[in-house]
Amino acid sequence: MSKAFERYQRRKLISSYFSVVLSIALVLFLLGILGLLVLNTKKMADRSKEQITISVFLKENTKEIEVEQLQKTLAMSDYTKSATYVSKEEAAAQHSKEIGEDFVDYLGYNPLKNSIDVKLNAEFVTAEKVAEIASTLEEKSFVDEVSYDRVLVGMVASSVEKIGFWILVASAIFTLIAVLLINSSIRLSIYSKRFIIKTMQMVGATKTFIRRPFIWQNIKLGMLGALLALLAITGVIYYVNTNFQDLGLLEDPYILVILLVGVFLLGIIISFLSTYFATQRFLNLRTDELYY
Repeated sequence: MSKAFERYQRRKLISSYFSVVLSIALVLFLLGILGLLVLNTKKMADRSKEQITISVFLKENTKEIEVEQLQKTLAMSDYTKSATYVSKEEAAAQHSKEIGEDFVDYLGYNPLKNSIDVKLNAEFVTAEKVAEIASTLEEKSFVDEVSYDRVLVGMVASSVEKIGFWILVASAIFTLIAVLLINSSIRLSIYSKRFIIKTMQMVGATKTFIRRPFIWQNIKLGMLGALLALLAITGVIYYVNTNFQDLGLLEDPYILVILLVGVFLLGIIISFLSTYFATQRFLNLRTDELYY
């Protein structure tokens, strides 16, 4: 009978530990994925901004030296990511490829102009800055026209700000939920041992002595749950980087290391604090209050 009871108690204890580890792992995994999204939001937003092109169309009588000087000026400008010269022949060939027929043969002449396609650094892609850059380029005597998608520039800038704001709000909410869920799992685990805690206190054990094994045990469970979460997060990062290389998740491994270390430390810190306050609560209760 005694052995059967011991086996029952052992199974109950293992089940309790398993539920705590699983809860911590799942919550930290979701929090880590959200952190990954937050850290890469700016990178993805910058990539979108840097795809916007300003086309500087040149007059027919523009000299080659003027084109070279303009390219060098653009290359040295802080706002330029890249500046590519596109001859009207290249532009015609590209346009013919897109529409599926040679429009030059049909028209009998090439109506396009030589141009320089300028891609901007992300921090300069705002409606005001792009308009200022375009205005400066239009002042050059050999520039015929400066063209860019004004609607797209304004839309990208405003969308990035809104997305960034709501991701931060979601991060704060999910962090709070994570703390509450892990705290609840640990409190339920300690609740089942409330009579043991009170018995130890009644025979003279100090609060620190009583708390220590519970804190150490749940820190170990928190570390185990964090390691499981890190394995899952690493798997997601590997999968995304393999199938969506344009996102460049591994371009800055230092940020990923900070994220993974942060998730691991968060599991330890939440486990410590939740265990401390849960045990403190039962230590401060009267014996008759343990039944409620």
